[in-house]
Amino acid sequence: MAAISAQLASFKSFSSLLNDKKCSRFRCQIKSFENQHSNWSVEFFSGKESVHLIRNSSPSISMAASAAGSAVKPAKKVCLFYCSETEVLAKRIAAESDAIELRSINWRTFEDGFPNLFIPNAHGIRGQNVAFLASFSSPAVIFEQLSVIYALPKLFVSSFTLVLPFFPTGTSERMEDEGDVATAFTLARILSHIPTSRGGPTSLVTFDIHALQERFYFGDTILPCFESGIPLLKNRLQKLPDSDKISIAFPDDGAWKRFHKQLQHFPTIVCNKVRIGDQRIVRIKEGDATGRHVVIVDDLVQSGGTLIECQKVLAANGATKIIAYVTHGIFPKSSWQRFEHDNGGQPEKGLTYFWITDSCPHTVKEVKCKRPFEILSLSGSIAAALQ
Repeated sequence: MAAISAQLASFKSFSSLLNDKKCSRFRCQIKSFENQHSNWSVEFFSGKESVHLIRNSSPSISMAASAAGSAVKPAKKVCLFYCSETEVLAKRIAAESDAIELRSINWRTFEDGFPNLFIPNAHGIRGQNVAFLASFSSPAVIFEQLSVIYALPKLFVSSFTLVLPFFPTGTSERMEDEGDVATAFTLARILSHIPTSRGGPTSLVTFDIHALQERFYFGDTILPCFESGIPLLKNRLQKLPDSDKISIAFPDDGAWKRFHKQLQHFPTIVCNKVRIGDQRIVRIKEGDATGRHVVIVDDLVQSGGTLIECQKVLAANGATKIIAYVTHGIFPKSSWQRFEHDNGGQPEKGLTYFWITDSCPHTVKEVKCKRPFEILSLSGSIAAALQ
């Protein structure tokens, strides 16, 4: 306020205004007050008008602020490494952004079968943002990829991100009997000890992890980013000709807990599953499938038995079309062959579509161009996460 008083004192006529009977009261309005060097002007109008203190920004500051506001933030450049299984997906990701540059690794083996690995031009990635696109499709390929994952952050890189679209041990996340080994926790601990880079802890990007509690398996030395494939599903649903008749079905309470908040704008059907010996009995717990185009949503599928039983009960309860969506199509032993196409609107015979993402590269190769399967690529979502 001392600075303002000094400015007011410089006006010789101001003291005479105090004796003006027409001006019984002065009101000051401060438009801006910052701890910066500023120019102030005073505007006074006789009668009932107010005294206005106005801060005049210098032209140079105004122009600089305008230029800063109009500047476009440059895209973050990323060097993306990949394994042989994820090469196709890596190329899709690179096609999403000019700021993502693909880098290769020499995946070789010694005569005894152990990995003989080499990172070409290791000096060239110093100070760069580096990412690795992994696929832990089988225990046989995990060790060689972990060797690279542990090596990259130590090459003096600016930051390191591990993209693991499918966290493979997620279905073994708990102990039911003494002696059970929760391998999901084991893998989370291994990933939590990836060396830090110049920029700090490793970032982990994964999609639709199976159990919600697995989020807490990771230690403080890694930064997990839990993404979802549901936005891809929503975009695909908008392209359906009868999108106004869609209902979402969850095969069990676990799927409902994972996804219902992201799909709350659709009518919902919840099923439950009862196992009697080796037999699965699926019933509709709540919701109505009559006359609806029903989309069964879950995070992953293995043998597919539950989804098939869910399809049958929905068809028996009046669904006109049935689609399945899962983020991770695992299908061990080619179990995808159990799923049939509905042959143009016969839901009791099969599915209109079975949508999966490309999080499991082996499955994508097997089901490509085979009805009812359709691939929804995670490439755009991964490219956005890397930026």
